[in-house]
Order: sequence, then structure tokens, then C-alpha cells
Amino acid sequence: MDSAHAPQFRVKLASSEDDLRAAQRLRYRVFVEELGGDGPLVDHDARLERDRFDQWFDHLILIVDARGGDVVGVYRVLRDDQAQRAGQFYSEDEYDIDILKRSGRRLLELGRSCLDMDYRGGAAMYHLWTALADYVSRHGIEILFGVASFHGTDTQELAQPLSLLHHRHLAPPPLRVRAQPAHFASMDLVPEADLDRRAAMLKVPALIKAYLRLGGHVGEGAFVDHDFNTTDICLVMDAERMSERKKSIYTKGVTG
Repeated sequence: MDSAHAPQFRVKLASSEDDLRAAQRLRYRVFVEELGGDGPLVDHDARLERDRFDQWFDHLILIVDARGGDVVGVYRVLRDDQAQRAGQFYSEDEYDIDILKRSGRRLLELGRSCLDMDYRGGAAMYHLWTALADYVSRHGIEILFGVASFHGTDTQELAQPLSLLHHRHLAPPPLRVRAQPAHFASMDLVPEADLDRRAAMLKVPALIKAYLRLGGHVGEGAFVDHDFNTTDICLVMDAERMSERKKSIYTKGVTG
């Protein structure tokens, strides 16, 4: 695209009900219409993907002025002080994160990352990522974490990529969150010697690959979310590993 006609991106924190609804409309297009998700508070008539945690999260929204100020990217973030007011982190319904909460380090939960289909594979996510990095720095965040998803709920279909993550990218003990016992789904499905690494990585979503390249790890066990039509893993990353060099690789459109 000619630089004179390139989209003019702006990222800001949602500051009004209209901003939040714009984010929820984008999430509906991606997570409901595109990926087949659902949930108890999803408003199909208004085409809004929402949940009970939205009121507690900050919402980074990516705006394109050339499209009349359309919101084309979203990143939902929840600091530990906000989680205290909410009563929990979103991820705690799926993962036991007590090991992170006991660390005494500042935590930030990430979620609902998505881009409009027209803006994937370009600079859009880089703008969101840069804004996220600024947010992390401003609030003194030390550990980032959050669930990321594979499409579909058949863990046997996902046996190769889940096993690859388990064998090669499992978080070290001080960061190793674990799926809640009541719905723990093993990711150790294929012996490491039998992994087809290339084939497995092709099935790993772009968001998860990006976090791995940035030095992220995965928790132990997966969570099968039938409402959202996904198999979730928990990603954990030490913020100190987010160097400028590594941030530059985060340029592809992703959903998670």
C-alpha cells in the first residue's frame, strides 16, 4: 500500500459506552460470527460479544481514521488492582493462578485480542502491541498472562500442537499455572519423540506463536470451552523479556 494512502491508526483506552460497544461489535464479528463462539451475555440482536468482566477491564482500541473512526482492533487488559475490585481475574474460572498471585509481582491479564479481517497481516497489531507495551511500562507490570485459544473443542484433533507446547514451552515452576482440576485436559497427548514439529506449529494460532517468540510459556493443562467453541491454554510471560527487538516481530494479525 502506498504510504500516502496507508491507514492512519490511533490507539486509545475506551473512555465511553460508545467506545466499549464498538469494541464489543468487533469482538462479535470475530469471535461469534467468524469463530462460532457464544456466551450467556452475548447480544445477538445488537451483535455485541460481551461478558460480566467487561466493566472491570481496560479496553485498548485501535481506530482507523480513514474508515470514519472505525474500531478495527481490540485488546482487553486487567491489572491486579482491578481484579481485586472485580473479585477475580477472568482466567481463574479456567486456571489456578495462585502461584502468580503469591509472587508479589505486578500482574496484568490479557484477553479478547482481535483484529478486523481487513487489517490482519499488516501493521495494525504492531500498533496495538506498542500501546500495550506502553501500558505495561506505565503501570509497572512484571508478569503478563491470559488465555489464548485454538479453534475447536476436540483435543485429539489438536494433539500434536498441544503436545508440542507441553513438551517444548511449559512454564518454569515459578510461573507454572495449572488448569483447574474439575476440567483439566491434558496437553501431554503425544510422546515428544513422536512429534511432527513442523506440522504441529502450522496448527498453532498466530497469537500463541507471537508470545512464544517473545519468551512466553504455557501453563499445564488445557481448558475446553464448549460455549466459545475453543480449546484454551494459558500463556505466561515475564515482562522483562519484552525487549524492543522482540516487540518488532509482533506485526501479524491475530485473534485470541
